[in-house]
Amino acid sequence: MLVDNHPSLPVVRVADIATEANPQRWLIDQLWGASAVGVIGGAPKCSKTWLALDMSLSVATGTACLERYQVPLPGPVLIYLAEDSLAIVRERVEGIARHRGLALDSVPLHVITAPVLRLDRQPHRAQLRETARQLRPRLLLLDPLVRLHGIDENHAGEVAQLLAYFRSLQRELDLSVVLVHHTRKNAAGGTAAGLGLRGSSDIHAFGDSNLYLRRTRDRLMLSSEHRAAAAARSVYLELVATNAKTTHLAVSGDVDGEKQRDLQKRVLDLLSENRVLTRAKLRERLSVKNERLGDALETLQQAGRISRTPTGWQRAE
Repeated sequence: MLVDNHPSLPVVRVADIATEANPQRWLIDQLWGASAVGVIGGAPKCSKTWLALDMSLSVATGTACLERYQVPLPGPVLIYLAEDSLAIVRERVEGIARHRGLALDSVPLHVITAPVLRLDRQPHRAQLRETARQLRPRLLLLDPLVRLHGIDENHAGEVAQLLAYFRSLQRELDLSVVLVHHTRKNAAGGTAAGLGLRGSSDIHAFGDSNLYLRRTRDRLMLSSEHRAAAAARSVYLELVATNAKTTHLAVSGDVDGEKQRDLQKRVLDLLSENRVLTRAKLRERLSVKNERLGDALETLQQAGRISRTPTGWQRAE
């Protein structure tokens, strides 16, 4: 006779689950959720490490990330940069701190100094868990993912096991985990940012918060996605290196705002030489959404740059 000694799973009626007044909490406002795991993705030389260090210093000091995104939950930070020497790590962090007028002496930003960290195997997994347990960081930064393991990144099963380890750290220690990761070299143009990440699609699906850096028309663009919140507005970034001692990333513009200004210029160009075009014809020529075109036309009309006639739109000059 077989006896089933396995207990049943715990359950709760949905109406008995406690509610939260504000279920979405942020580690970094709009950029990274509290106790969220995910990736900073991008091609090589896209300032992924600069962004990761800016985030780390911001969390450790409670200062705004990129001087724009507030940090409501500051606390200690633990980082490991596999491709940079300790001297370079200090130089980069100190430059960002100096730009913000911060001294490093009291900053709780801790750097793992081990020459190798292989998180697909023991004892390194146990060592990292114990280090994090002792320091209790708000944020754990690991850069880059490819240097932290010897698995096949295209093998979903192997990747899932590695990601499960990071998830276990997040749940056990209530911390955020940021993994810096590369995009594929052969990612098709127009591919959604997350789908362009190298390796198994599990890496993209894994993220509660993901940030993406990519170059468009020689400009560096930052975009985001979150499992439980709307994405932040995409912005342009630039690495400000006019003074080598204060090198830092900075927001240089709002993507939507600049796209709209560019659209307004294109509308004016189409209406040059006294041309009159209907809204439908403008939309056809510009290949834009009707809502965006409407906003551009309204802005230009209010500024006195264009006027509406019975036969269409024309320049007012």
